Amino acid sequence: MAKKEASSNHGRISAQPRLHQRASEIQAYGTVNHLLPLELEEPVRLEMTAQLNQLLADTMTLRDLYKKSHWQVAGPTFYQLHLLFDKHFDEQVELVDAIAERIQLLGGVSLAMAADVAETTQIERPPRGREEVPVQLSRLLDAHQIIIRDSRKLASRAVKLGDDGTNDLVVSEVLRTNELQVWFLSEHLVEMPLVKAEDPSLRLPKSA
Repeated sequence: MAKKEASSNHGRISAQPRLHQRASEIQAYGTVNHLLPLELEEPVRLEMTAQLNQLLADTMTLRDLYKKSHWQVAGPTFYQLHLLFDKHFDEQVELVDAIAERIQLLGGVSLAMAADVAETTQIERPPRGREEVPVQLSRLLDAHQIIIRDSRKLASRAVKLGDDGTNDLVVSEVLRTNELQVWFLSEHLVEMPLVKAEDPSLRLPKSA
């Protein structure tokens, strides 16, 4: 009877979790699914996903640099920059998701893990400790410059290869977001007196 019950339970769905599972990759990094009906040749999609992954790695690094700056900022502009850095972080999070999904849509494999991003990014790694506000801002602007430079190249290349979707993503979202963030950051590096004008022609005459 026991044998009969055991055999009847064979193949049933169980509520018990099957832990510690491992298997071979279902798709290797650096490849694309060649069966997708996207009307884009495989070499085009290979090139686009490779460049998008570089853009993704740099965008993920910039995203994290914003969060580091948000946590570690100090000084009289703490409140304003604390909020601004977090706002820019949220906007970069959205770009990361959009770029990664574009890579997957093209049949590629997007970077995902921090270690892989660190090996790939072109952005200089900051120290673990806190830095002055001008240095934080300069690091962020340097990172933006790398992304903007590569975005322009990628957008132009996508047009030549007929990948209108990638061009639209890079121009409409990545490029415009980064340009706007550069504007907000760079204005904080203008040397401007806060409470006293420095123009000698506006000084009041000394009393006799």
